[in-house]
Order: sequence, then structure tokens, then C-alpha cells
Amino acid sequence: MNSEAAAEPMWFKSSYSTNEGGACIEVALTGQIVRVRDSKDVTRPGLTVGLADWARFVRYASRG
Repeated sequence: MNSEAAAEPMWFKSSYSTNEGGACIEVALTGQIVRVRDSKDVTRPGLTVGLADWARFVRYASRG
């Protein structure tokens, strides 16, 4: 097992996110994988998608 795979990923939230409640997600990029989790309960299982699928989702979501 390499140390990069074992390291905790760097999670980040959107700059539009606030700490005043609501629905927020956090995202971490690890190689060719994008990990998504609930920022209010990080102990729950998250979602893992490939980088290309994430890019398609972001393009779709940014259309409004």
C-alpha cells in the first residue's frame, strides 16, 4: 500500500457554502477519483465518481 492512498484527502466546500445550516457537500480530488460527502455528517458513506464523470456533472449543473 502506498502512502498517498492511505493519506486523508483534502476536503473542500464551495465558496457559496456557509456555516448557517442547509445542504452542503464537500469534495476531495484523489488522483482520477472525486469523492463527495455530506459536510454535516462526514461519518456517513460518501459517493465516489471518476474524474470524467464529475466533469460532465459539473458542466450539466452549471447550465442552471
